[in-house]
Amino acid sequence: MALVNNRADVPVTINESKCIDGCRLCVDMCPLDSLAINPETDKAYMHVDECWYCGPCAARCPTGAVTINMPYLLR
Repeated sequence: MALVNNRADVPVTINESKCIDGCRLCVDMCPLDSLAINPETDKAYMHVDECWYCGPCAARCPTGAVTINMPYLLR
């Protein structure tokens, strides 16, 4: 049986190389608690796939580590 190679886009991505250790601005701004801090890396990540794409997480990130993957017309 062959595996299907599908690309899945997640609503919010965190670039860990830009993410500041211990910074919680995006996590604290998320109204749905979709973001969390990874205890192993001490950096933010999206732990559930529920997002309104409201954008305060990206707006508050001081390093630009948060990217919202949503078409322009739906924001």
